[in-house]
Amino acid sequence: MKMRNRSLSERIFRMVLRALPFDFRADYGPEMEQVFRDQHSEAKEQGGIVGLIRLWWAAFLGIFRTAPRQHWDMLKQDCAYAMRMMRRNPIFTAVCVLTLALGIGANTAIFSVVHSVLLNPLPYREGGQLLHIRQQEQKTGVENMGFSVHEIEDYRQMNSTLAGVVEYHGMRFTLFGHGDPERVRTGVVSWNYFDLFGVKPILGRTFLPDDDELGAPAVLVLSYEYWRTSFNGDPHIVGKTFTMNDKVHTVVGVLPAVPQYPNENDVYMPTSACPFRSSKEMIEGRDHRMMEVFARLKPDASLQASRADLSMVANRLRAEYPKFYTDSMGYSTVAAPLREELTRNARPTLLVLFAAAGFVLLIACANVANLTLSRMARRERELTVRAALGAGRSRMLRQLLTESLLIAFLGGGLGLLLAYQSLPLLAEFAARLTPRAREIHVDVTVLLFTLGVAVGTSILFGSIFAFSSREDMAAGLKEGVVAATGGKRKNRLRSALLVSQVAFSFMLLIGAGLMLRSLLKLQETDAGFVPQRVLTMRVNLNWSKYTTNPQVVSVSRRLLEKVQSYPGVLSAALSSGFPLDPVRIGQSPVQGDYVIEGRPPRPGEANPRTSVRIATPDYFKTLGIRLLEGRTFNDADNEDAPQVGVINQTMARHQWPQEDPVGKRISFDNRDHWVTIIGIVADVHEFGLDRAPVDEAFGPMAQNPALSSLLVRTSGDPMSMARQISQAVHDVDPETAITSVVSLEQARRDSMTPPRVTTNLLALFAGLALLIAVAGIGGIMAFSVSQRVHEIGIRMTLGAAPGSILRMILGQSMRLVLFGAGLGLAGALAMTGLLRTMLFEVTPTDPFTYAGVTLVFIGAALLASYIPARRAAGIDPMVALRFE
Repeated sequence: MKMRNRSLSERIFRMVLRALPFDFRADYGPEMEQVFRDQHSEAKEQGGIVGLIRLWWAAFLGIFRTAPRQHWDMLKQDCAYAMRMMRRNPIFTAVCVLTLALGIGANTAIFSVVHSVLLNPLPYREGGQLLHIRQQEQKTGVENMGFSVHEIEDYRQMNSTLAGVVEYHGMRFTLFGHGDPERVRTGVVSWNYFDLFGVKPILGRTFLPDDDELGAPAVLVLSYEYWRTSFNGDPHIVGKTFTMNDKVHTVVGVLPAVPQYPNENDVYMPTSACPFRSSKEMIEGRDHRMMEVFARLKPDASLQASRADLSMVANRLRAEYPKFYTDSMGYSTVAAPLREELTRNARPTLLVLFAAAGFVLLIACANVANLTLSRMARRERELTVRAALGAGRSRMLRQLLTESLLIAFLGGGLGLLLAYQSLPLLAEFAARLTPRAREIHVDVTVLLFTLGVAVGTSILFGSIFAFSSREDMAAGLKEGVVAATGGKRKNRLRSALLVSQVAFSFMLLIGAGLMLRSLLKLQETDAGFVPQRVLTMRVNLNWSKYTTNPQVVSVSRRLLEKVQSYPGVLSAALSSGFPLDPVRIGQSPVQGDYVIEGRPPRPGEANPRTSVRIATPDYFKTLGIRLLEGRTFNDADNEDAPQVGVINQTMARHQWPQEDPVGKRISFDNRDHWVTIIGIVADVHEFGLDRAPVDEAFGPMAQNPALSSLLVRTSGDPMSMARQISQAVHDVDPETAITSVVSLEQARRDSMTPPRVTTNLLALFAGLALLIAVAGIGGIMAFSVSQRVHEIGIRMTLGAAPGSILRMILGQSMRLVLFGAGLGLAGALAMTGLLRTMLFEVTPTDPFTYAGVTLVFIGAALLASYIPARRAAGIDPMVALRFE
């Protein structure tokens, strides 16, 4: 942009100058014009946006260059006067500051989360170019089927738009050589994983190509948090060795304190060091999928081009390997920006909370505006006298702006303190929804946004008197006349602000009511098991010692015998998992294909899929899962007996809707071995109370060893026996790591943490909104009564009964409230669709919720209006007639 036309710049400058108050323009216009002329030539020569900014900035600062002392003296006078006015009106000041603090605090805290999680770019080199690639089966509803080793290599070789393709999967291994056996979260990654993200270590190095070769020496890279907490930030940690998976691992580096995506890990290892990833079956099996894939766009490639490119690769794979990509799968590949994938689960909840916090801020600002207008009415005579004595409009504007700004800054400071105090709790809540939670903080953008809104609103309404006409000022000098603020114009403004408060508050209450109803429904859900007095823990064997099935079966039996020998233990079981496991909550179930004897799939039809759990015979008894038909496992179902299985009610209903499944046979290995169904058990909510039960099959551990969890039902408090049970595990095998010790009842409560916290936050915001709105209603009606004392006295002198005065005041108040509630109802119906995905067995138009909220709000508004109405009905007519 070049400044070729001087007349255009001058026209714009004079237009802005004419928009300023008359007195301000008279005092400082000549100086500003002189600065404009002095700077114009130089700015024109410089050209571009920089020259334009310099020109206008110099013109703005001209007034400070010409009369700095005068301005500072005037500012000190205005501040001193404002402080005196605030001390003379402590209740008004306290209410305004507290109201703004609540609005700013709520808005700042939630916007900090939204800004850090949803808006900020990823803290990596060119984070916008990072992609998450998913393979999915559209026809079977599997959104992320993972990648196999062959598929990762295919996409590396066949694509033309990606600068790098790396893999990741998370495991938990037991680390030896650092005190007690420690279960560590381990990220298994390609050698160039950290190079793709642009992460440089603070100690040592990351991985090299040779580290990824099969048979290479095992190495580890530590995360910053694990290095600090477990090794006290040892600067000599590089080169130290530890044992994991029966291998010696050497620490080669430490990562910086950066967010770890897609999950937080303690250590990282190359793919060659993972016993599962480097196994022959995993390397050779095209359908052995378990890895996540990330990539970076080439500088000249777009997301659309990359998606088309990956779609072509998927088509080639379908054509070359039809056995692994059947038509019944609906196989395809999806590429999405990593930032979107990391926040997909958090986005709806955070946006709803952000909207709620915004409503609270708007309600708070409207309430402060109404309070300020009422206060201006009481200061009408003072300000009018000052105007009559020669005070210019710009001078009074500065005075009123100073008072408003001081209140806004006090409210903003207190609000920021509240936001800082609440931020750790919000970050903990957000961590359940997105791995970006650790980035949450209050930054300059958040402060400017929230403070700007609050201060701007305070300025606008705090200085409204300065825009009154000269005629209104003259009228204010007349005895017995309520000046401009008592006029219809300002009454309408006060009414509009009150209606807006009611509408926004009503909408928040509807949202909170719907979430509360949903939470109550969730809490009443039958989980399918009895969680009381059940202790759970993850038992992590050293798999390098237990390499055969008989070894695992033997240690399982010894472990159960030891635990069951303790007094207070009613039953115990081992399994490959348990319902509402905190480690797996919210995840998608891992399902496997199977075939049903005598029912081959039709051409183009996919095999049925089910989740599989391995358990010892007392699993169902320990959890209190009801047996519906047949039997469960017993000790006779061992490795030498025919293979048997138990299925849940959902699987029976889906696959044998008109038959009895007991006695039917299914195969998980393409008919090499058959499993006979011996029983049906009730459905269990495995991955969340809000998620419908999935098809599930159970197998006896003696036939399919897969031990990871210990469940113990006790006669008393299960947590009181946690130490004894842990010691029993270590007595059987000292090298077994124990993690995630929690009661099943606590696990059930923890599974509801996200909806419960969301509901609590919405309820808090709705409560604040209701409190502020009710206070605003009461304040406005009290102000109205104080302004109408003379009128009320005349009405009562002419025969009006106190009851009629009471009904008149209540009627005027409730008309505004009902109008605002009507607008809020319309807004709620239009916006509560945002909550649809967050509700459980409750519709966004639930009539019970709407009726309940309406009754509560109308009742609160009536109570707030009744107090000033009662005072109006008790006015003495003789006193009122003498009132000015």
